[in-house]
Amino acid sequence: MLVVLAVLVIFMFRNSRKRQAQARELQSKVAVGAEVMTNFGLYGTILEMDDEENQVLLETTPGTVLKVHRQTVTRVVTPSPLDGIDEPIDHSTDGEPEYGERIDESIEAADKPAIEKPATDTLSSDKTDKKGDE
Repeated sequence: MLVVLAVLVIFMFRNSRKRQAQARELQSKVAVGAEVMTNFGLYGTILEMDDEENQVLLETTPGTVLKVHRQTVTRVVTPSPLDGIDEPIDHSTDGEPEYGERIDESIEAADKPAIEKPATDTLSSDKTDKKGDE
């Protein structure tokens, strides 16, 4: 029992040291101008850091600045080598829209034949005649 308890304690200390090292590494990378991600999935660029208040100003889109707590910044985003490569877009038009693709309704209406309206129901017109007779 004592051996199991000793192993457990050793693993607890080891894991806490790893987390502390990761936190120190993250704090060294977090600087003004770094592209970061918050713990709630928001990406932005750090504009300003206030160490006294533990606040960070993030610019998510041009002109949109958010103030968040410093601990919400969970990782520094590094651009992958494939980000700069644009894949060619296939503009082949075979008449069928892609799944989820929106199409212009005016073009769609011009391609379809006009749908004839069904004749009025004879039962409903008989009911109105009966109401008028009473």
